[in-house]
Amino acid sequence: MRLSRAEAQERNRARVLDAARAEFVERGFRDAKIDTIAQRAELTRGAVYSNFPGKRALYFAVLADLAERAAAPANPQRGADRRAALGALARAWVTSLSHDALARDFLPEVAAEEVTRRPFTQLMKLDAVLLSLALEALDPAVPPPGSPPARVVRLAEIVLATLHGASGLATAAPGFLEPFDVVSACEQLAGLELNDWWSAPPGAAVLREDRPWTPPAAVDLVRGAEVTPDEDGVVVVLGLNRLAAVEEAVRATGGRVTLAMVTGTPGELAPLARLVLARLCVGLRQSFPVTAWPRLRVVCDDAGAVAAAAGVPSVSDETETAIRVEGGRVVARAEGSGAGHAVSSGARVRT
Repeated sequence: MRLSRAEAQERNRARVLDAARAEFVERGFRDAKIDTIAQRAELTRGAVYSNFPGKRALYFAVLADLAERAAAPANPQRGADRRAALGALARAWVTSLSHDALARDFLPEVAAEEVTRRPFTQLMKLDAVLLSLALEALDPAVPPPGSPPARVVRLAEIVLATLHGASGLATAAPGFLEPFDVVSACEQLAGLELNDWWSAPPGAAVLREDRPWTPPAAVDLVRGAEVTPDEDGVVVVLGLNRLAAVEEAVRATGGRVTLAMVTGTPGELAPLARLVLARLCVGLRQSFPVTAWPRLRVVCDDAGAVAAAAGVPSVSDETETAIRVEGGRVVARAEGSGAGHAVSSGARVRT
């Protein structure tokens, strides 16, 4: 049976990923060669580059694919409170450390250039927001009267620093760290109080719109399932250098928020985004009850299809646009700093 062009491309991409994974395992990222990967895949060098712009992009894609396909336990032991959930998250994380040898060059590659450092920082901030929302759902904080809304993002950042640090040491200094000490440490962090507050940013101008909202289907990276984000709510389109701004939308509304992550360099940075989200969210789904999963929905809009439906035909890593959807129609829109908060908070709409 003859394959369609799209099917042939997908088959070749899978062959390149399989060959690259074997090459990276055998030789490591530094010594791996594109020519050898092409030979392993029984494809030309050009076929490899038609799917991936370079070796680093291919490396990120291999790691993302492995993280997203990580096998979940048949009966995950989810924690009912913050301490138990953080312990379960850490346990899921450390049990994967034996497979982290393939990722030993990941942080050095991210740190090598500003083009990867900036989005990685923002992706980690997004991870902290997601983990914070899950922790807050388990034990909602009630701030004193007149105080700004409380959050636990700073606590989540410390937990993530602990887990990523454990991963780095597992590959750089094997045997130095007892993995299950990391579990105990994360359980103890659950009670850490950091006086963490969130305050609203200056609002952007909100413009009235009235047009149909017909978004394409996409994969929600938080839940690992395909969705069509067509319900009432807010859609925030953010470049990878602006991801922390999504918290402004989430804190300003009790409704549905969808984040469409976009980038001007999808071949390399989209796999990086998928990888960072998968490393947290796969473990989060195993360790937190479903009722505590973050209400924020996150899609990697590498082709810009969701952005285009939202009226953003050209995207970059600095994009910041938000729309509000009601009854299947886009009714409001804002652009620039504070766009997500302005649209989510119901700020006065200009005609």
